[in-house]
Amino acid sequence: MRLKNKVAIITGAASGIGRVSAIVFGKEGAKVVVSDINDVDGQETVKNIRSNYGEAIYVHADVSIASDIQHLVKATVDNFGRVDILFNNAGYYLWPHTLEEVDEDEWDRTYAVNVKSIFWGAKYVIPEMKKTGSGVIINTASMAGVRPRGNVAYGSSKAAAIGLTKCLALQLAQYNIRVNVINPVATETPLLRKFLGAKTEEQLEEARKERIKSIPLRRTATPEDVAYAALYLASDEACMLTGTSLDVDGGSGL
Repeated sequence: MRLKNKVAIITGAASGIGRVSAIVFGKEGAKVVVSDINDVDGQETVKNIRSNYGEAIYVHADVSIASDIQHLVKATVDNFGRVDILFNNAGYYLWPHTLEEVDEDEWDRTYAVNVKSIFWGAKYVIPEMKKTGSGVIINTASMAGVRPRGNVAYGSSKAAAIGLTKCLALQLAQYNIRVNVINPVATETPLLRKFLGAKTEEQLEEARKERIKSIPLRRTATPEDVAYAALYLASDEACMLTGTSLDVDGGSGL
């Protein structure tokens, strides 16, 4: 087991990439703290892990709120005694808008969930990782942060997440805390419809076909594709990787 006895917090774990990652981490021996604002589906993720693999708890947290993250970290330490891995996976996406159409609340919410959450997560988990002399922080950004496609708020927030990852990696290397970021291409999650701007099943299928044309491997990503990339970055096999921006993109960034 690649994460045996490790304690991992995963945000946005009620569905999509977060849920699959939580299950994969549990299968690989981690004690998993599932966090989300969707309590019903978050508890379902926990139930899956407990039934099939091992230990897991659910903690409600809005990642954009400092006190929620403080509570998340405290609950993790209270239950499992430590934090080894933080996977900042929760994200927020607007329907595609021009800049003129984006209002201030939408802009602020996008940055609060996609960027500020990484700041809060790192701020409150670092003291716990310093106690054990090691740790791993993984952030989910997007290929939209590498190759912007027009959604100004989302693309720029994900570019900021990539930059923040590199800054943290440099600052935390001296404490043996590794920080990396994953950039998925369009992924088959509940957010895909919104990401592709599709309001009907027909529009979704057409938009998917169009997006696949830009992906050399000729398919969208699956949550499993991203989850196993996160597993590698979380494992000791990646012990020499920090500040890495890993594109899970089927070659679309080439």
